Amino acid sequence: MKQIRALLLLGLFSAGLFLSVVGSINAQTQGTGLPLPRFVSLRAAEVNLRTGPGVQYPVEWIFQRESLPVEIIKEYRTWRLVRDWEGTQGWMHQSMLSGKRTFLVTNKARTVRTKPEAKGSAVAIVEPGAVGEILSCPANGGWCQVRIKGLEGWLRRVDFWGTSRNEAFE
Repeated sequence: MKQIRALLLLGLFSAGLFLSVVGSINAQTQGTGLPLPRFVSLRAAEVNLRTGPGVQYPVEWIFQRESLPVEIIKEYRTWRLVRDWEGTQGWMHQSMLSGKRTFLVTNKARTVRTKPEAKGSAVAIVEPGAVGEILSCPANGGWCQVRIKGLEGWLRRVDFWGTSRNEAFE
């Protein structure tokens, strides 16, 4: 009878310990609760990209461009696994990221227009690699309102990187 009671107590203790460890691990990996993936931008002109979520991991790359858009694909405590427009991935501390929405012009020169349509007058021609701010991306539209070097207009979603295909925001 004493052996059964001891086994029962050991089993209850083990189950409690297991649930405690699982709860602790879950609390440690919880992030912001915001949807993933999501786009953000670099807060500083120099940001380290690390091989893991902590300062003990080596720096694999240094981004040297403030406001560059990146996509958060995973969260671990105060660290974010991000991906850039070329697919490079690594970990950054959340303090190096901003919720400001930006875009990066890809492939070739693109035309920013006065209206969200191909017939809109040209506001500016922007070169590949240019970075600007996304002001809004209406639902059911292939265009986003942008600002670059003080000029505002509309740019087709397919002409830049920094928003998901059907994402809408104001």
